[in-house]
Amino acid sequence: MALLGKKRPPRAASGKSGLARGASVRVSDLPPAAGEAPASNALLHIERLAHDGRGIARLAGKTLFVDRALPGERVEVAIHRTRKRFDEAHVKKRLIDAPERVEPPCHHFGQCGGCDLQHLEVPAQRAHKHAVVHDLLLRQGVAWSGPVAALNGEQQGYRRRARLGVKVDGSGQVHLGFRAAGSHHLVDIAACPVLVTPLQRLLAPLRALLTALEAPRLVGHIELLATDAACVVLVRQLKAHANDQARWAAFVAEHDARLAMWQGREAPELHWWGEPVALSDTLALPGLPPITLAFEPGDFLQVNAEVNRQMVAHVVAWLAPKGAQVVDLFAGIGNFSLPLAAAGASVHAVEGAAAMVERLAGNARANGLAVTAQQADLFQADKVSALFDAYGSADAVVLDPPRSGALEVCRALAARPAPRVAYVSCDPATLARDAALLVQAGYRIRQVAVADMFLHTAHMETLMLFEYAQ
Repeated sequence: MALLGKKRPPRAASGKSGLARGASVRVSDLPPAAGEAPASNALLHIERLAHDGRGIARLAGKTLFVDRALPGERVEVAIHRTRKRFDEAHVKKRLIDAPERVEPPCHHFGQCGGCDLQHLEVPAQRAHKHAVVHDLLLRQGVAWSGPVAALNGEQQGYRRRARLGVKVDGSGQVHLGFRAAGSHHLVDIAACPVLVTPLQRLLAPLRALLTALEAPRLVGHIELLATDAACVVLVRQLKAHANDQARWAAFVAEHDARLAMWQGREAPELHWWGEPVALSDTLALPGLPPITLAFEPGDFLQVNAEVNRQMVAHVVAWLAPKGAQVVDLFAGIGNFSLPLAAAGASVHAVEGAAAMVERLAGNARANGLAVTAQQADLFQADKVSALFDAYGSADAVVLDPPRSGALEVCRALAARPAPRVAYVSCDPATLARDAALLVQAGYRIRQVAVADMFLHTAHMETLMLFEYAQ
């Protein structure tokens, strides 16, 4: 146990997870059939999964990434993209299926780019994500052999917001759906089983409405949002159209939803149809009174309410904040700040967007919590340094950065250590980079959790608790 969370010499980068079938199995290359171009067709054994969920094989000395292939499978593939160091392929035929392969629950799988792991059983999906975290840490020279907590929610019907593309083709046909993987092509969506039920019910009526509009080309996209108060339909309307607006109003009235439109091409303004809706999210945590977080269209809100609740509960439990001084960085509308304050901490919250700071401060007042808030660019070294000059003696720091991570903040934490750091990441690669910096500075990893925020995809949230070894 002495090496848990400590720095180790880095190993060669693999880009692979630990979810594999027989590490000793090598690739079986068969010659192409008569008349085929070399390497355009091959029978291969899939060795393991890449971090992004694609199968990995070897062909002619190069790594081959195979879409929707699983470890242990023997497949016939066709290469659709050749690069200098690796190639990309898709399956033409499976000869041997992996035991973890399942029938995808959505019939749009393989076309829609949203849920790329539906063909893998859920326990194996989660094992893969845990293995990715271990692998990325090792690539940065950080070892963690302790337990990894699993924060999981519902397997279907978990997504409470979604953005749908709208397109009118050359023949005038209206398309509504999500983008194909790595493409601008719009895939028509008739159903989406990962959406919460009230949003699923809107898909077919929305398609019918768009077809009935006089000017569907003026609709850029549609965002669906399930809130405490109501389902909200947010329409990106490039130009106002009176007759179509009346149709939208009739639609939301019929389906017990609320309507808002971002109108205008260059600088769109938000217009509610009828009275504006007070959007809110309620956090109910063990031992704490319910906390209401008000937000506005365009604010960041985690898509999976149950998994987010578990993440917040873990951070509160890890920091045991009663009587502590906590600095919450990348604080948003107060997702962590307010529960920590409700648990007894003195919280100073920092967020980059001024409007979000106002929202956070308003949420603190509305919940009767003493949280101070300020705006600061946490990607600029001088702004971070000034922040640590003022709050460097805090008992704990919470980080919840975007995908690019919190490099400047971690540099400051290396120079001016905090006793405890809770890091919540939506990108395990930048988390591993930042974790290596903290471990190098003398921190030790004490807790790790993987939150399956986006089931059936390769994406995840990862939580780590660091303690400074004084």
